[in-house]
Amino acid sequence: MSGPSSMRTPLARVRNLGSSHSGTKDFWRQRLTAVAQVLLIVPVIIVVIMLLGRNHAGAAQILGSIPIAVILLLFIIASTWHMKIGMQIVIEDYVHNEKLKIAGVMANNFFCVAVALASIYAILKLSSGV
Repeated sequence: MSGPSSMRTPLARVRNLGSSHSGTKDFWRQRLTAVAQVLLIVPVIIVVIMLLGRNHAGAAQILGSIPIAVILLLFIIASTWHMKIGMQIVIEDYVHNEKLKIAGVMANNFFCVAVALASIYAILKLSSGV
């Protein structure tokens, strides 16, 4: 749709940029993280089932396996990144006050990083058996 009915500037059409000048980067990153989650969800569910009814020592033994720890870490990273992108899109689309929008995006970024770091720390601590 690059004809006369297009609302995009000629430069934006050449660069393939949207109105926010970011193009489709967030769109594709969100799709990439969604595919990663789909691929990782079955192994994660299997790990969770294996952990059911285990005490700390049993959980540490299961999570001490490098492939299991890596699967969980990848799932955490994909999930929190996906969450960050999705919430940022909601904030940018529906918060119209610029100061609230900036504060919301900043809070979203800090929250997602905190969730990711806390989750990664927990997995690493459990997998090390400490």
